[in-house]
Amino acid sequence: MRRPVVRLMKQTALVLASAAALGACAAEQQPDAAPEKVAAVRYRHPGPASLTLYTVVNNNSGQGGHSALMVNGPERVIFDPAGSFHADIVPEVDDVLFGITPRVEQAYRSAHARSAYHVVSQTIEITPEQAETAYRLMRANGQVPGAFCANATSGILRQVPGFEHLSSTFYPVTLSEQFAQVPGVVTSKYYENDDGDITEGVARSNADLNG
Repeated sequence: MRRPVVRLMKQTALVLASAAALGACAAEQQPDAAPEKVAAVRYRHPGPASLTLYTVVNNNSGQGGHSALMVNGPERVIFDPAGSFHADIVPEVDDVLFGITPRVEQAYRSAHARSAYHVVSQTIEITPEQAETAYRLMRANGQVPGAFCANATSGILRQVPGFEHLSSTFYPVTLSEQFAQVPGVVTSKYYENDDGDITEGVARSNADLNG
């Protein structure tokens, strides 16, 4: 009975080491924004309800550094578990980012993309009922420990009707590969050539949003 426990410990250790190298999935937790700030930026994107899975991928190794999930439902938010993205105009509560306008969504991708990493976006149209479920699960999940971003994201997806077949995983790329097999998923990749780490990327994106 000890072998599965040992395998899980080894797997978690590898995930922690991988996340530490990127820093995007092991960020310091932020204090929750006040309810009035969240209400002030409420935004729903025009068009159908949808889910977008974000995966930050190392350009050299192909390994994943972070997973996050955006839903366009009652409003458009990003579940950014243990994420590093913070901006003055983007309130955050329990790892959920609010007010995800097109400008903020671009800033989110830009903050993570640089010479060493690119961002894979996988979007699928869903029903309003599925979007409501995903939104509710994101809001209720609570803060996620460092290096558990893919595990938390896959856990939410598995509770949305139509996505129950996805397996739980600690690995962002594994989750992305599974999600790619869902009929109707549209994939895009975003690259930037700037140097620096995630902290500098977040600072630049915050400055752009403030400007």
